[in-house]
Amino acid sequence: MPNPYAQLLELAAPGLPLQVATVDAVGADDTLTVSLPGGGAALRVRGVASVGDKVFIRGDLVEGPAPALTLFTADI
Repeated sequence: MPNPYAQLLELAAPGLPLQVATVDAVGADDTLTVSLPGGGAALRVRGVASVGDKVFIRGDLVEGPAPALTLFTADI
């Protein structure tokens, strides 16, 4: 039987967010320099991709490829 408190914590604070990033540079040691939509600081993550690819990242790991869709933001 699952722990109800642990399930509540997972719903309330699921941990690190899954984000989409664009690969800017590839290092020799399987590290990537990526940028998030909207600018900001470049991030260094671990994974395999090519320059210009869109990837899903969580923390400092590449989760997989992301679709190359146009970014759209709406203020409510």
